[in-house]
Amino acid sequence: MYLQIRDSIVDRILSGGDNALLPSVRALAADAGVNPLTVAKAYHELQAGGLVVARKGVGLFAAPGAAAALLKTERSLFLREEWPRVQKRMAQLGLSTEELLGKRPATADA
Repeated sequence: MYLQIRDSIVDRILSGGDNALLPSVRALAADAGVNPLTVAKAYHELQAGGLVVARKGVGLFAAPGAAAALLKTERSLFLREEWPRVQKRMAQLGLSTEELLGKRPATADA
């Protein structure tokens, strides 16, 4: 669950950009239905990495440069860990890149 929370925060930074206001620990915990300590751990990791900053009395924000840094690391992670699984599944299903991208109609052999 921790990784899902972390990924949720990362998604918010990537979509909101640098200086984006992030949900509070309590609000995110309530939305996700998890223990606030789980959310706090995710935020702590991102703060330690310089990706999230806390402004006392205001809230949590994406740090300057966070979106670009996360885009670089998330792309690398996708290509290294997720894409090989996608390629394997495509091969199992007999899907071509053209079909996947909608450039060629898919054929069903049922």
